[in-house]
Amino acid sequence: MILGQGLRLAFMGVCIGLVASLGLTRFITSQLFEVKASDPLTLTGVSLLLVAVALAACYLPARRATKVEPTVALRYE
Repeated sequence: MILGQGLRLAFMGVCIGLVASLGLTRFITSQLFEVKASDPLTLTGVSLLLVAVALAACYLPARRATKVEPTVALRYE
């Protein structure tokens, strides 16, 4: 459940970022050197990297939370 929510947010962010980067290609072109603003390999690579980081950021705390007994967690709060 935690992974699903985190990845849903990551995919929404990647989609919004891709649309924004394609919409702002004129501005982005002046900032890039030897790479096209709409280079599919670069956009795909960066998108996959961001999703992988989001997956790790969601997975590690979720895995740690599954190792805690529910009674201990409820007693703590």
